[in-house]
Amino acid sequence: MATIFTRIINREIPGHIVAEDDRFIAFLDIMPLVMGHTLVVPKQEVDYIFDLDDDILAALHVFSKRVAHAIKKAVPCKRIGIAVIGLEVPHTHVHLVPMNSMGDINFTKSKLSPTSDELATIASKIRNKL
Repeated sequence: MATIFTRIINREIPGHIVAEDDRFIAFLDIMPLVMGHTLVVPKQEVDYIFDLDDDILAALHVFSKRVAHAIKKAVPCKRIGIAVIGLEVPHTHVHLVPMNSMGDINFTKSKLSPTSDELATIASKIRNKL
């Protein structure tokens, strides 16, 4: 069965997509730690990041860098934090999180519940900075 990320990639369910190419897609987390929290996902469905082929792993980070620069321009923050946890969905994904303090990337804290309109606005701001 396809993961929720594959279903977003295939446009079977909606996602607030900020960037995409033939190998990767980046979309907003619908329950973000902070506004602008973005997931970067290879289109190839591989559960564990270190099971990716070396060229895909390297390209994932280059793609993530491009997206991170756009997020930083669109969302006021000091840095973009990066985390790979991989326990929530069995499909490799990188979290890009706008940070003003260490607490902004604390995955044990309560998540936000933005509206679809709020997510659409942030996604548009990020896309416009790519």
